[in-house]
Amino acid sequence: MKKILLNEQEMPRSWYNITADIPTSVLPPLHPGTHEPIGPDDLAPLFPMELIMQEVSTERYIPIPDPVLDILSVWRPTPLVRANNFEQLLGTKSKIFFKNESVSPAGSHKPNTAVPQAYYNALEGTKTLSTETGAGQWGSALSLACNYFDLKCLVYMVRVSYDNKPFRKSMIETWGGRILPSPSDTTQVGRDILARDPNTPGSLGIAISEAVEVAAGDEKTKYSLGSVLNHVLLHQTIIGEEVKIQLEKEGIKPDVLVGCVGGGSNFAGLAFPFLPDKFAGKEIEFIAAEPTACPTLTRGKFGYDFGDTAQLTPLLAMSSLGHTFMPAKIHAGGLRYHGMAPQISALVQQGFITPRSYTQKDSFRAAIQFARSEGIIPAPESSHAIAATIAEVKKADAEGVSKTIIFNLSGHGHFDMAAYDNYLGGDLTDFEPSDQEIKKNLQVLPDIS
Repeated sequence: MKKILLNEQEMPRSWYNITADIPTSVLPPLHPGTHEPIGPDDLAPLFPMELIMQEVSTERYIPIPDPVLDILSVWRPTPLVRANNFEQLLGTKSKIFFKNESVSPAGSHKPNTAVPQAYYNALEGTKTLSTETGAGQWGSALSLACNYFDLKCLVYMVRVSYDNKPFRKSMIETWGGRILPSPSDTTQVGRDILARDPNTPGSLGIAISEAVEVAAGDEKTKYSLGSVLNHVLLHQTIIGEEVKIQLEKEGIKPDVLVGCVGGGSNFAGLAFPFLPDKFAGKEIEFIAAEPTACPTLTRGKFGYDFGDTAQLTPLLAMSSLGHTFMPAKIHAGGLRYHGMAPQISALVQQGFITPRSYTQKDSFRAAIQFARSEGIIPAPESSHAIAATIAEVKKADAEGVSKTIIFNLSGHGHFDMAAYDNYLGGDLTDFEPSDQEIKKNLQVLPDIS
């Protein structure tokens, strides 16, 4: 058995909402001006009301609209693949499976939320969606989704990734989107940052600020986020819901689930549907793999912080490196974010999720091993999950046990070959912020009593 496949009729019809089961309280978002809990009216300038209701919903399952299912079924359900060759390469008795989210038209898991977000915005009469993107996966996915629903799409792409990945620009424009390097001169936030540092590599925090500024200034424009928020993680749970069905068909019980984390969407998509087993006391591990260059969960601080650099967003209770933190120019652009999804942050604090960090070199070394055994070239982001999987395999082997390990292959690396060139040529550099740098940036966290 190499692949576990589902047909379209077996595709989940509802998203799983972990808010209904989470055993720890997730603190509410706060208004950036008053520091009071925000209500639906506070979010209305940025999001359509249906997404706001999903953000605060406590219902365990939320039905997926038929028009969304119709589009998702173009590539879903996605395969759950037994990585036999990878197992042989590692010489392990453990079983390794990966959920292949790279088969979507955009090449990643991101359309799982881009499509419903575009759908709900179109229903409410939105004309344009503005957004940010790091490596370009999210910007590509939203451009694709907006094309389905006749919406304009404006993408602010972190400058270092914009420069390194020109074909992401081509992909976004092919689907009708407009893409700008961030920071840009089209917003006040961008102009201010460029005035201070014309050579800044940019960050997701800056790009979010630009996209939010545009949405807040135009009643026909809404803002769309690719990670972090509850409703985004909710939409991604179709991944884990499919995996549950696939494993049940073969009578397989997972021991370890692994995903990379930047804002947390692909990890949550795989892990959240399985976490109730952990809440009930079952022996199952959840590993969140992040870069040492942006160690939000492993070295950040849990507390309230802004989701963007210019402090335009609500304050979120999350693990953060500080909204002024400027991540190093690593190739995993989708993981260069200072904060983490509040739900994931809370679950890490309670010990249900274990965070681990990996260097660029360790991640690309793992990616090469996977590519040469399974044939798929993974995105640099997913490579962190593969590095974590290898670590779990070695741990199981050292303990003399066989485990079933599942990781989320969140996207392919076809637009990241320059990064692979750097690794293969010996030119890849590892980065790790100093304690002093982290301490300095953590000082900007607001004092919320």
